[in-house]
Amino acid sequence: MSVSFEDRRRGFESKWAHDAELRFRVEARRDRLVGAWAAAEKGLTGGAAEAFVSSVIAADMEEKGDEDVFRKLRAELDAGRYSDEVIRTRMAECLEQAAAEVLKD
Repeated sequence: MSVSFEDRRRGFESKWAHDAELRFRVEARRDRLVGAWAAAEKGLTGGAAEAFVSSVIAADMEEKGDEDVFRKLRAELDAGRYSDEVIRTRMAECLEQAAAEVLKD
């Protein structure tokens, strides 16, 4: 049995949509994890910490890519204590953790 062009197109569209949803879930989880880390580093707890995490998640909606999240964290964390490399490394670690958690679900 041969697969029609239309069947292949639908299959590719379905895979693209699934992959896009997976990327969104991983990035949202990464934003929550890195936001929680930064909140703890700032000494925030309870509602203040949750509000800060929400602001990091919202920052990721400003533009495509990770630079909006990085800029938010850079603006919030003391430059003397947290270099750009430290922030980017933590973002990468949180991305790996988020991917593992999402794929496990």
